Amino acid sequence: MELCIEELRKICTIENIEITLHAAKRLEQRGILLKDIIECIKNGEIIEQYPDDYPFPSCLILGISCKQNDLHVVVGSNRVTLWIVTAYFPDLQKWESDLKTRKEKG
Repeated sequence: MELCIEELRKICTIENIEITLHAAKRLEQRGILLKDIIECIKNGEIIEQYPDDYPFPSCLILGISCKQNDLHVVVGSNRVTLWIVTAYFPDLQKWESDLKTRKEKG
């Protein structure tokens, strides 16, 4: 099952968001707030789908944080709850300038 950004936006409220322990640590290290993640989901677009992720399908969203920084958020969902897997500011050493295309390794 692939996720749809419109569905994710509909359920993107504080009450429906769960943050994994891994994500909580990474967000704190990177200075990313929950409001940045919500903003990213509300204004962003899905750039990669991971339909076979366990326990729920997930996707990578490219959006903008509250401070207008580009932000990547990986979110899993069962269409009721959003699980934040991780979030980070994309690195131009790993991503093309569109921030949607991974650079080839090599």
